[in-house]
Amino acid sequence: MRAVLQRVMWAKVSVDGIIKGEIGQGLLVLLGINKGDDENVFKYMFDKISGLRIFCNENDKMNLSVKDINGGILTVPNFTVYADARKGKRPSFSDCCPPDEAEEIFNRFIKYCQDNYENIQSGIFRADMKVELLNDGPVTVLLDSDRLF
Repeated sequence: MRAVLQRVMWAKVSVDGIIKGEIGQGLLVLLGINKGDDENVFKYMFDKISGLRIFCNENDKMNLSVKDINGGILTVPNFTVYADARKGKRPSFSDCCPPDEAEEIFNRFIKYCQDNYENIQSGIFRADMKVELLNDGPVTVLLDSDRLF
């Protein structure tokens, strides 16, 4: 599993002009699914996402997590975070999880998140989504369950 986290003042995702997920201050997570992602990966990634101390405390130091500030987490499925652009000009997506399998894993991950934190929203798998956000900082962090970076 791979994620691009953006600290936001607010974020929302719409499909056909209808808002499907919306949060105030918190994290927008663009999430890519890898083959074989399971509950162990869910736990690792959720613990990282929800525990990452990238929100400022009263001394303006990044020392608080999204949980500490009771912020929202908006997770948007995004296979392109697994794009391989090392060769040529067109990214390859050959290492991405097949769509049917990825959708099932994404839905299980969202359920895991909802079971472990109250303020979870998500986009719609395979939908043409429009994502709006107000970056805070900007602060952007990359996470990978295989710990490649």
